[in-house]
Amino acid sequence: MALSRNRAFTLIEVMIVVVVLGIIAGAVIPQFQDSAKNAKSNTTKFNLRMLREQLQVYSNDHEGRKPATLDVLTKQTNSSGVAGTTSAFPYGPYVVVLPVNSLTGSNFVRVAANNPPAAATGADDAGWLYHAASGGVWIDDADLLGE
Repeated sequence: MALSRNRAFTLIEVMIVVVVLGIIAGAVIPQFQDSAKNAKSNTTKFNLRMLREQLQVYSNDHEGRKPATLDVLTKQTNSSGVAGTTSAFPYGPYVVVLPVNSLTGSNFVRVAANNPPAAATGADDAGWLYHAASGGVWIDDADLLGE
């Protein structure tokens, strides 16, 4: 009678495979977590560029003047920058709503005392920093303030 041998994995072989899979998972998962933060950061940078471009269009339409607040970009204005809704206010709106800082989920605008601002506010509702005299706008985030 011939002896038959069972062909199966030993416990050691299974444990080695589990350890290898754990090492691979440990290397891959942090990369996915970083990609979500990078996506939010890139979206916020894109929104900043768009805001700056619309500020430039506003300035061109209003003889080089900058808006007193970023909220003016959401309204129709005349050449003096006064907001209104009739045909006497042919400029704008430049944006439908102010874009959101994707890192915080806020579009709140704070006045920047300096150009450029010395530091981000660190507030929970941090959105944008705006310096009206220069028309400068920045992301209210310590890591992206220099953008």
